[in-house]
Amino acid sequence: MDASAAQIVTGLELWQWRFEAKQKAIAGNVPPNEVDWLLQEVAPLDRLSLRLETFKTRTEIPLTRSLADLTELWQRRIEANVPVQYLVGVAPWRNFVLTVSPAVLIPRPETEQIIDLAINAVQASPTLKTGHWSDLGTGSGAIILGLAESFPQATLHAVDYSLDALTLAQTNAQKLGLSDRIQFYHGSWFEPLSHLKGNLSGMVSNPPYIPSDMISDLQPEVSLHEPHLALDGGQDGLACIRHLITTAPDYLISGGIWLIELMAGQAEAVTQLLQAQGSYCSIQIHKDLAGIDRFVLAYRV
Repeated sequence: MDASAAQIVTGLELWQWRFEAKQKAIAGNVPPNEVDWLLQEVAPLDRLSLRLETFKTRTEIPLTRSLADLTELWQRRIEANVPVQYLVGVAPWRNFVLTVSPAVLIPRPETEQIIDLAINAVQASPTLKTGHWSDLGTGSGAIILGLAESFPQATLHAVDYSLDALTLAQTNAQKLGLSDRIQFYHGSWFEPLSHLKGNLSGMVSNPPYIPSDMISDLQPEVSLHEPHLALDGGQDGLACIRHLITTAPDYLISGGIWLIELMAGQAEAVTQLLQAQGSYCSIQIHKDLAGIDRFVLAYRV
């Protein structure tokens, strides 16, 4: 952030700004707790001090952005529905803080579970941990970074069709000290990975899965600001998933893992598509923490 935008304020000044920002949030139908998320990104304040308001008595609190800048950012959040993660340029995910921009989807908390599913899936075949793993449609790089951290002996491959997204993913890998473990490719799905045919231990993806005519009905934060390339799954939302089902068998080793995130209501259809393809076994549906069928995992025969 621009150092010229920095400012030192008193706890009382910041308390007053926070109070007014939360009132604007409530009036604008924005979750007021997002104010605290914003403040934690621009000030040395933790969740507890904000909740208990102990910061109010401090005489000096350094900010990386001025109160005037924060007010302008918060107005954009309320009036233009800009996600707060895009406003500050970062999003927490698992134990990472990832750089994000409108070039990539904001990594969701529910997607964090896909890494745990991958970890659990290799327990029966530990050798999978040391093989080649791909993240197709990597976006911010969240999934490939989670795999790199979880499988330190694996070779990781991240693919995205968007050059801007790929650049951002590389930035996050460098920031986290994982760039030497991951190879990045510009292209569509498996196309840049022809040299890995028959050699992938695992394929993980959070592909576009929203039916095209539903995108305009999503929350305005999503429909107006997140990249439609990463959202639009075609007429029924399954176009990209079908492609991954039909092409992955050429790339996965026997016993290799096929693991994706999907939309509520799609699990049964995806299971049927996997069964009909004929190259998969042990097909499993996994729920997210809200109890929604969110992931499908299968093994290459």
